[in-house]
Amino acid sequence: MAIFLTGSTGYIGAHIAAILLERHADRLNLLVRAKTEQEANERLWHALQLHMDFPEFRDALETRISVYRGDLTDARFGLDPAEYARLVGTTESVIHCAASLNRKSEKTCLNVNLRGTLEVAQLGRRAHDAHGLRRFSQVSTVAVAGHRSHEVVTEDASIDWNRSDYDPYARTKKFTEHMVRELLPDVSRTVFRPSIVLGDSRRAETTQFDMVRAFVFLAGLPFLPFRSTDRIDIVPVDYVAESVVLLHQKENPAHEIYHLSSGTGSETFGQLTRALAGAAGKMQPLYWPELERPFSGAVNWLAHYRNGIGRSASLLKVFMPYLVWDTVFENSRVVAEMGRKPEPFSKYCYPLLRFSRDHKFTYPYLDWPGEAARIGENAAAAAVGDARGLHP
Repeated sequence: MAIFLTGSTGYIGAHIAAILLERHADRLNLLVRAKTEQEANERLWHALQLHMDFPEFRDALETRISVYRGDLTDARFGLDPAEYARLVGTTESVIHCAASLNRKSEKTCLNVNLRGTLEVAQLGRRAHDAHGLRRFSQVSTVAVAGHRSHEVVTEDASIDWNRSDYDPYARTKKFTEHMVRELLPDVSRTVFRPSIVLGDSRRAETTQFDMVRAFVFLAGLPFLPFRSTDRIDIVPVDYVAESVVLLHQKENPAHEIYHLSSGTGSETFGQLTRALAGAAGKMQPLYWPELERPFSGAVNWLAHYRNGIGRSASLLKVFMPYLVWDTVFENSRVVAEMGRKPEPFSKYCYPLLRFSRDHKFTYPYLDWPGEAARIGENAAAAAVGDARGLHP
């Protein structure tokens, strides 16, 4: 039996897969969009090389990972009947992490988030009817809370169907929570709502750059159109992934819904800019909240340009509502379960932003080793085995 994990080639999903492989003995059923087996393996290698070297990855691929080449939005993931039956028969629990974060495209969010979640929920339904499903865990978002201002939002008060949403991503994720609850009423469920996931508190390296690019753009400005006392709820990806794994694997979590956030411990813009300025040896920016509207207009105008500034402005345009709402998400539930709070962004933000700038917002991925490299690996392993007396 295995954990069926969607989104394993994404940022959060890869962290979840790596923790499961490192700390737990479960097999993993992974859905990967690819035309060939080799393409699927290489996509996984790109996602997981931040966490492990190639021999470790190859061993996990051969002994603990079953790859299903399919598409989240296709009926039964586009798998043939025998393969889909094998997936149903071997799935003991589900962690649904895959999603489209394209906040500008209603079509993409509808296809991936709604149709995709429907297919995953139906897989869970069939597995539960066939042999019982231990748990269905869903990675959602705090954005389901909709338009907010100057609030501390609790898990049970987040969703208000009469409240407007910021974008298609928030709207569709809100409905996916409702969908899973309706389709799997008799299954143990866990819903995880991360806040702004930005960087890893343990390392500077990252493969996620959209939000980082927006922050680098802001960090280079002499003034910011915000209030320095406004809070911004940022949480590191390692805390999110560890929380998901801990609570998914736990026999009886205390709650169904968890905010994976910094909560009332969220730092203010002033605290973050002081930390960045101190680390970089630069002056802090000035705060000028009255310029929020003209600044937003300038960002919208710059977003039309197809250059580096245009890309940064386009990203900032998408994230701007989340930067000015001064709203944080109560996290006492997950802190009690984890036994610790997430690391504050100010402690690891400078290395993250410097790595991103130095590498031009790309990760230096390693290619799949060629045949010569594999022969060399096998020869080296054999030599080590001979030295240890492991071969006749």
